[in-house]
Amino acid sequence: MYAVILASREGWHTQELTRALTARGHSWDLVPYEGLTASLGGRPGLRSGAAELDRADVVLPRIIPAGSLEQIVFRMDALHRLSERGVRVVNPARAIERTVDKFWTSALLEQCGLPTPETVVCESAEQAMAAFRALGDVIVKPLFGSMGLGMLRVSDEDLAWRVFRTIERIQGVYYLQRMVPHEGRDVRAFVVGQRILGAIERRAPGWRTNVSRGGAATPTELSAGHVELALRAAAAIEAEYAGVDLLTGSDGTTYVLEVNGIPGWEGLQRATGIDVAGAIVKQAADGAHTRAMP
Repeated sequence: MYAVILASREGWHTQELTRALTARGHSWDLVPYEGLTASLGGRPGLRSGAAELDRADVVLPRIIPAGSLEQIVFRMDALHRLSERGVRVVNPARAIERTVDKFWTSALLEQCGLPTPETVVCESAEQAMAAFRALGDVIVKPLFGSMGLGMLRVSDEDLAWRVFRTIERIQGVYYLQRMVPHEGRDVRAFVVGQRILGAIERRAPGWRTNVSRGGAATPTELSAGHVELALRAAAAIEAEYAGVDLLTGSDGTTYVLEVNGIPGWEGLQRATGIDVAGAIVKQAADGAHTRAMP
């Protein structure tokens, strides 16, 4: 199998993927999104540097780097085009688009009957203030973001006014989620191919439990109910692999907080010893139709 990894830069996760590919006898290229070049008519094709993505058996997209709206749209268009031409993309563009946008993710989870915290999304500072007053204690999140960056807990009206006016100045979107009282812990379940590969419990003294933000991770066994929630959440966004965050509130209700379609797994792997990259490569290879390379 010939695989192409698309990434903004080389890092721990790309090194893990290339290790897993090499260990299984697969050939690979690691190329940047910024180098994507599409040719239409004549000799159509999509490449980045010397790598011809149309000839790949599998393309593995990792974190999409920041850019203008046009740059981001082009990169996603490229992934869609590859799928439409028969190249296996894991995760596909559709799943990535559904998970990088917190509103779309939340809407899909609700549509599938999965429990999520009460959420309000709007463009008006006045509407955001009204939502804050109704919800009382909220987590304000960027519509696009990961690793807990940019999130802020707001329970004071004066602070809410300042935060919302700042968002107004940058022409942002207000994403407010009711704060779920909890004991400083949640669960990250890692789903690969409609099964639970592993799970960790994340603990922190405050409300933010992300390992990347200082949370501690320990292996955990999921209850049958947690397994069902995680699998249904990954299926809702049509991901072949995903990180699903589950939070049990003080009232005993378990909520699906987020689903990540380009998840990190360093904390999970260090806590459990599971070869996550190997599982992702196997999932990708099992569905690939290997092409003969010259």
